[in-house]
Amino acid sequence: MQNFDFIEKIWNDHSVEAKISSDEMLAQVKKDVGTLKNKSFVNIILMVGCIIVLCVLWYFLTFSSITTNIGLGITILSIIVYSVLLYKDHVLINKTDFTAYPAEYLTYLKQYQINRYKLYNSTYWIYVIALTVGIALYFIEILQYFSIEWRWLAIIFTFGWILFCSTYVRKIVMRREKDRIEALIEKLERLSAQFKS
Repeated sequence: MQNFDFIEKIWNDHSVEAKISSDEMLAQVKKDVGTLKNKSFVNIILMVGCIIVLCVLWYFLTFSSITTNIGLGITILSIIVYSVLLYKDHVLINKTDFTAYPAEYLTYLKQYQINRYKLYNSTYWIYVIALTVGIALYFIEILQYFSIEWRWLAIIFTFGWILFCSTYVRKIVMRREKDRIEALIEKLERLSAQFKS
């Protein structure tokens, strides 16, 4: 048994650094940067789509209660503000070509990482609270047209969905994005080190 423990210790202490060519590393970084930019762009497009749908709904439907209009206004405004923050981050990672200016791009990427951390934490909760208040005010008039069972079902589903997305989904997305950005930063640092040597 001691031999096995000794072999296991040697195995765990033994680290093999994978040798990868700068061309392969560059191809991986290009792919990762492209994926990051595409996901950022898709998020912005989806948010703009939500804004358009809500504006069309607000324009074509007539609401008798002022709370409904205030609720829609708060909801649209919160989505617009969040979309602007997403757009600023998107501009940050598209500011420069990482192949021409890797050190500068690395700085922008690290700033992007900090911005995303803020976006998923304090800023996100402000967004969720504003969204919840907007939807609650919107529901005051709209749910009057439903039976009591459908009212409760709509309330439970809507606020349950918000809670589910704010806790479980947000944590998963945060972890994946954090890992993806950290891996990209590490690759860029290794690539920069290879070019310097």
